[in-house]
Amino acid sequence: MSLAPHPTLERHYRRAEERQGYVDALFDHAAPHYDWICRVMSLGSGGAYRRQALQRLGLRPGMSVLDVATGTGLVARAALALLGGAGVVGLDPSRGMLEQARRALGPPLVQGRGECLPFASARFDALTMGYALRHVPDLLAAFREYHRVLRSGGRVLVLEISRPRSRAGGALARLYLKHVVPLVTRVGTGSAPARQLMDYYWDTIENCVEPEAILDALRGSGFEASRRVQGGLLSEYVGTRIT
Repeated sequence: MSLAPHPTLERHYRRAEERQGYVDALFDHAAPHYDWICRVMSLGSGGAYRRQALQRLGLRPGMSVLDVATGTGLVARAALALLGGAGVVGLDPSRGMLEQARRALGPPLVQGRGECLPFASARFDALTMGYALRHVPDLLAAFREYHRVLRSGGRVLVLEISRPRSRAGGALARLYLKHVVPLVTRVGTGSAPARQLMDYYWDTIENCVEPEAILDALRGSGFEASRRVQGGLLSEYVGTRIT
């Protein structure tokens, strides 16, 4: 049994088996601009929000944390600040993203995928994933791996952007994320791949499975799960390993 986060997006790739290569190439080519895009997209509030979400998760010095799909290390950096500068491992499939992360991060960085983690069982106290759930081929496979590498009582935090429930909120999100952000990205970076990444970004949000399906997948993988929503758009999925 498997669960893809969204159906095949034929505007971007024709077959499901082509998706991972397409996504890896997008992130590799857009990596030099990714931090700039995130600052613009969040209107400068992303750093504070990531820190607050990690505080709500309960990170504290002495814990070991795996940041899956670490990208340029934005979530890992916030976790390091809370842990006192040590205890975080970052993992990402994109070589380009990891090259950018190495410029700002001291923790170990590993190239790999969330659905096949190269770590021993019960290795970490917490696992984080920032805005990358939509790029995982199989949510159930990933969540089973998250469960495997967490210690008993360990917690997982998945930050994600979800479609607002209200019609007005949905229209505003679509305008901003589908039209404004890609245009500003192209003008501000001069990078066609960066703009293409943000175009793909919205399509994955618009077509993503419903939040309840994500919660069910977490629960079916051995987690006690809940979801917190900020501003109708930002979802925090939290799972606690119970089995």
